[in-house]
Amino acid sequence: MRTWINGLAALMLLGGLTACTESGVSNGMSKPVHHLADGGFRNPPGSPTRDFSGWTFTKFLFGRFTDFAAPAVPPAHVMALADARAAMRAAGNPSVTWLGHAAFLIRTGGAVVLTDPYLGKVAGPAGFGPSRIVPPPLTIDELPPIDILIISHNHYDHLDAWTVERLPGKERMTVIAPLGVGDFFRERGYTKVVDLDWHQAHRVGAVNVRVLPAVHFSGRGLTDRNETLWASFAIESDDGHLWFSGDTAYGAVFKEIGDRYGPFDLALIGIGAYEPREIMKSSHATPEEAVQIGLDVRADAVVGMHWGTVKLTPEDPFEAGPRFQGAARAQGLDDGWAWIMKVGETRDWGVGLTRQRAAGS
Repeated sequence: MRTWINGLAALMLLGGLTACTESGVSNGMSKPVHHLADGGFRNPPGSPTRDFSGWTFTKFLFGRFTDFAAPAVPPAHVMALADARAAMRAAGNPSVTWLGHAAFLIRTGGAVVLTDPYLGKVAGPAGFGPSRIVPPPLTIDELPPIDILIISHNHYDHLDAWTVERLPGKERMTVIAPLGVGDFFRERGYTKVVDLDWHQAHRVGAVNVRVLPAVHFSGRGLTDRNETLWASFAIESDDGHLWFSGDTAYGAVFKEIGDRYGPFDLALIGIGAYEPREIMKSSHATPEEAVQIGLDVRADAVVGMHWGTVKLTPEDPFEAGPRFQGAARAQGLDDGWAWIMKVGETRDWGVGLTRQRAAGS
């Protein structure tokens, strides 16, 4: 019985049980194009649409109900805990620490930024759903004090209630979220919460955070699809300019982001959970598409994220990293441009540094 409930939770997480929603170019009103007349949201113009067949969906449905097995974790995928904790404590400014999936600690402008903190065991409601196959390298108590908490959208593997309820410092950190997501935090005792639409920005001290488009969807149940917004983020200080993709498929909007807001010293881009393509092409990029997204936003270097932490889709959860670096090499880019970090690893980044690494100097 638990396997069937886990399968249902996974489908809620990936949006497979709800109606397809296409991107559009006009809503017939004065609202921004991604705002629907009924109050919901949709993807930017030029985004892929969901057009998979019923047979493809049925195969995926039963696969998710029955297959949560994961291969053994490659030894090089995870940093030794003692080394990870020591490196995090010694981290400079600016630096980035991968906590697994889309969760990062970003130090910039003298602040500590935490993104999409999924640190619990399960990505799903009430303890049901896909389980982590790699534990987080730090416990919640080991995290440094958080100044800015960024949430890209409300899916369970990005907005983890278990983690959100336990994070200390609810009265001091500023939560920056897409429209409609902030109430999740207000209801749990957070006092500095800012909901923003695409292209709006909020400054916290020396750090400016701008909410930007992504190609995805939202929903935590069977009836709330696209009622809240999803987003990517530009994080800027004198130390450097970083872009966090959140969950996204490939779309024309990323060249627009690069032209309008780039270049970026570093981009954190999802490379996993991409099969079957008929279903996932409108919500998750392949490793090859992630390389193109990095080029479109004009990133000096890219960290591949959203892989090797939890098995959401049928592909080997550890194949995305090598594919990502292979795709970068095929574009004439080396591993100084395409970063594959170990879970728990900390690296420096910033103005000029990632550009030098991308150039191989």
